[in-house]
Amino acid sequence: MPGSVVPVCCRSLWQEDDRGGKELCLQKRLKVNDTMDERARSLLLQNRQALVKDIRTSYIMDHMINDEVITPQEEDTVKNKATQLDRANQLINLILKKDNRAYVSFFNALLHEGYKDLAALLKAAATIDLSGSTKESKNGITSYVKTALCEGGVPQRPVVFVTRIKLIRDIQENLYSLMNESGWVTVYGMAGCGKSVLAAEALRDHCILKDCFPGGVHWLSVGKQDKAGLLMKLQNLCTRLDQDCKYSQRPPLNIEEARDRLRLLIFRTYPRCLLILDDVWDSWVLKAFDIQCRVLITTRDRSVTDAVSGKKFFVHVHSELEHKKGLEILSLYVDQKVEELPNEAHHIIEESKGSPLVVSLIGALLREFPSRWQFYLSQLKRKQFKRIRKSSSYDYEALDEAMSMSVDRLKDHLKEYYNDFSVIEKDVKVPTQVLCILWDMESEDVEDMLQEFVNKSLLYCDRNGKSFLYYLHDLQLDFLTERNRDRLPALHAKLVAQYHKHYSQVLPTAEKEDCVYWYHYLAYHMAQANMHQDLCSLLFSLDWLKSKTRLFGPAQLIHEFVRYRDILDKQDSKAREDFQEFLSVNGHLLGQNSHINMVQLGLSQPDDSAVYKQSIQQAKEEVKQNALYVNWINKQSMRNLASLAVRPHKEAVYHACFSHDGHRIASCGADKTLQYIQVQWKPLYEY
Repeated sequence: MPGSVVPVCCRSLWQEDDRGGKELCLQKRLKVNDTMDERARSLLLQNRQALVKDIRTSYIMDHMINDEVITPQEEDTVKNKATQLDRANQLINLILKKDNRAYVSFFNALLHEGYKDLAALLKAAATIDLSGSTKESKNGITSYVKTALCEGGVPQRPVVFVTRIKLIRDIQENLYSLMNESGWVTVYGMAGCGKSVLAAEALRDHCILKDCFPGGVHWLSVGKQDKAGLLMKLQNLCTRLDQDCKYSQRPPLNIEEARDRLRLLIFRTYPRCLLILDDVWDSWVLKAFDIQCRVLITTRDRSVTDAVSGKKFFVHVHSELEHKKGLEILSLYVDQKVEELPNEAHHIIEESKGSPLVVSLIGALLREFPSRWQFYLSQLKRKQFKRIRKSSSYDYEALDEAMSMSVDRLKDHLKEYYNDFSVIEKDVKVPTQVLCILWDMESEDVEDMLQEFVNKSLLYCDRNGKSFLYYLHDLQLDFLTERNRDRLPALHAKLVAQYHKHYSQVLPTAEKEDCVYWYHYLAYHMAQANMHQDLCSLLFSLDWLKSKTRLFGPAQLIHEFVRYRDILDKQDSKAREDFQEFLSVNGHLLGQNSHINMVQLGLSQPDDSAVYKQSIQQAKEEVKQNALYVNWINKQSMRNLASLAVRPHKEAVYHACFSHDGHRIASCGADKTLQYIQVQWKPLYEY
């Protein structure tokens, strides 16, 4: 709180001028807001009654003026009191507002003036640091830092604390940007990522407080507020900053008055102080603090400072702890060495993607039930977030509570759009064009809307060239899928229906930015939507197989036939076997040459194969457009149809000619090979 130290002036200089000159000379040398050590303040308060009863203030103040810790003006305020008791009380009040130098000077004055018994009462703190040096206590924090943070209401470190050095340094570097001018530092990230803990930790630094914010730091927990709640917060802050009621005898009556009061208090009493606004949800709240001061904000929404003026700096807190850090937190909770933790500890970190909130909640539970490692891991895997509930250093007692608060704050129409992300698989990044198709919107509109989710730490975005890729943190996706469990088939079906609407005539091609997504995940969405007939139509389609293998090879297709075997067999087990065998047998050809003709390969299948039937049908249609296909007529004599295959040119064919009887074909191409085929054939329309 406000105080003054005179580092250079001496009393002889004061005596050379009149009283006004003395005060001016002194004020130029003042260093405000140095604070007294907790022990010293405590001893003064504990022994106040004994001190004021016996001391004579005039001689005491002479010593303190010589030590340059009180001013002649302050001396007058003491002398003007009517009784000796009042004068002693006023002197103690002055000392309590000052720093350690004032305490030591008072202690020495008591000794010099013969009050040895009173000095003995204060001796326990007489060796405190006088210079505000960076001498650290056992926990690495100076006495000055502890006092400043305590007076500012900054939260203490949580019981279980693991430092995140890089993030703390990032915050501190941005705070140094506020050394000489006002501005905003925004620390943002998803729920439970540790924003508040990191913000408080960044302030536990002697140099930051001394060099950047000598006016002190003042922590205000904001949260979700209406106007009445915000006014109450502002009234409390103004009261805290104006404890002597110097600027008003009553609290402000409205937000505008509170804003003006706050500006006056900071400008006149706490220059170069730092306001910390913790857990800000709405941008309109910040307008009450847009008073040209220095502000540190923690929030889930990066865009909250859009409505205020001044310089702005941002620090993004990633939601994932390093694996080693996560294990360290669990080890501290259960009081074991990291190497002694069970294997489940590693799986908990992996399953939660290192979420500080999840690790802390489970760690707090394990402290009471140390044998439940497997139980809490299984709850996490089954997305039973309500079972992972425990009071911790975070504001939330359960994971689902932390997640739902952000989503519930969205506008109703935005909630519906956000719920559509329930159908996305983990670790999958969705291009803008897929969402344009899903919502029938232009890309600019989609990107503008999704930026709001990104700003609120509900969605992540990566740039891919000129387009964007969007994805969810695993925990957010787990929360969404659990929340919308009953709606999931309908949401998947909605996406499939929009795909069919957009690609009703043609399949996605390589130049489309959404092409990769559809070929990889369309079958998954059909299966999840219980659209079993659509899934069969897709996977039993030569056109689909042809397009997908040309772009990505046959491996994923074979995997899908295995993955969805039960669904496909219920519809047509013979077709599933035929297509899966066709891909397995010819996979080496499809993988080596993306230009191989799928229909020609299909014509080598047995006549009763579903692949052959579809291939012969397509071949007949394409022959009408002057295409050429070879249909095998000696398949019955082949012992192993797997060996019956056309090995085409690896590059473009330049020339081909037929013998007069039509049973031999010779061809050459860009691969510099000559191929010769002897066949028996008849027109396809005769089959």
